[in-house]
Amino acid sequence: QEWKNTFATWDPQDFCNISKVVLPTDTHWSPPIFILEQVNGQNSNLDYMTIMHNGSFSTTQPFQVTLTCSLIILKFPFDTQTCNLSIASFLHPAVEDLVMKTRRTPAEMMKDSQSYFLTDGEWKFTNLSIIEYTEEVDNGQFSVVTYVISMERRPILYVLNLILPTCALYLLDMAVLFGPISLEDKINFQIAIILGSSMLAVILNNILPTSSNKPPVIGTH
Repeated sequence: QEWKNTFATWDPQDFCNISKVVLPTDTHWSPPIFILEQVNGQNSNLDYMTIMHNGSFSTTQPFQVTLTCSLIILKFPFDTQTCNLSIASFLHPAVEDLVMKTRRTPAEMMKDSQSYFLTDGEWKFTNLSIIEYTEEVDNGQFSVVTYVISMERRPILYVLNLILPTCALYLLDMAVLFGPISLEDKINFQIAIILGSSMLAVILNNILPTSSNKPPVIGTH
């Protein structure tokens, strides 16, 4: 965060050429912001801010949060999800007191985010865009900055553990069904196929996300 306070300025020559000081965040006013989609979070202990002689304030407070996001898993596991991270301050009207702006471009933030993101996880970070707008709440207008995050699921784990075994079972089922073997052997093998398909269905039910209005195509077959 960066902001400016014209009442907190001084001449460095009057104070031993000190042009920058670091103070706790509770010693001066700082913009109160909220993440609208936040469910819970863990704040850091870096409660300090940097003050420049020209009244510029800056603070960096990393923290980890859990966000709500609506998933569309119709194409699971070949799906791409889009989640929003909206930062707002509903204590100060945007037009009168506080207007939030992003300092860096989406391309710059995309590059930085990719360097911090874990590349060996289930998701691949594909795109980041920023929307700055004013939202009206209870006859007041407030500044909101929304980061639109697009992530693509890596399907290789589900292909190897679910799709390929399922296809192998059905191909083997067709080969036995039309093969020159006795009826008793076919019935025994069909029972084994049903048991195997039931186990795969249980595995699929455990790994599928539940926060979606439409079930995935793979789960309806």
